[in-house]
Amino acid sequence: MSDVAKLKDMIASSGRIAFFGGAGVSTESGIPDFRSENGIYDAIRRFGERPETLLSHSFFMKNTERFYEYYRSALLVTDVQPNDAHKALAALEQAGRLTAVVTQNIDGLHTKAGSKNVYELHGSIYRNYCMDCGKAYSAEDIMDMDNVPRCRCGGIIKPDVVLYEEGLDNDTIRAAVTHIMRADMLIVGGTSLAVYPAAGLIDYYRGDKLVLINKSETPCDSKADLVVHDAIGRVLREAVLN
Repeated sequence: MSDVAKLKDMIASSGRIAFFGGAGVSTESGIPDFRSENGIYDAIRRFGERPETLLSHSFFMKNTERFYEYYRSALLVTDVQPNDAHKALAALEQAGRLTAVVTQNIDGLHTKAGSKNVYELHGSIYRNYCMDCGKAYSAEDIMDMDNVPRCRCGGIIKPDVVLYEEGLDNDTIRAAVTHIMRADMLIVGGTSLAVYPAAGLIDYYRGDKLVLINKSETPCDSKADLVVHDAIGRVLREAVLN
């Protein structure tokens, strides 16, 4: 039996599926991942700073204009569309089989594809807020502003994305853990499982249908009940949409 056939059978016998994904889910939409040769980290290095520096809270506070130069050029990407992975997960949710999408991505593509119950561990480019008065701004608002985006009150506007030195949102983490613990099947895709604390969420799964879909090996391959080293869009398209 092929891996896709096995995955189909596992999905068919499950009613509380949770999905946990990373940057690899969005690469097929044209958004680069973080650690590949042409990924976002490589672009940051060409920008002249270490990734941990440029995307840190302290750098944002001290070098806000330079932060936004990079943010607008590489991370504030809105002209992309969901791929087959996003569409398949939305279809599973609509069919009543998938209870939650937990994602490390900030691109909003799961929501754009139609998924309703999405937990964005690292925030979203589509939410921005004034650091002084809390007023909310859209991604389009940020793109329309020059240099450092400022609120009408004069305060600096910050993207609602989790930077280095910042903690994850407790409510989001709590909800993600709850869904993963209650799941009868956990699909993990497009992530190297190398970024903590997010990668540690897999340890909360207690079931016997752990599926890992990633182009390369992960530290958790040996724990999985099914491992598929392939593009997640192709795998989920064949398992769910075909």
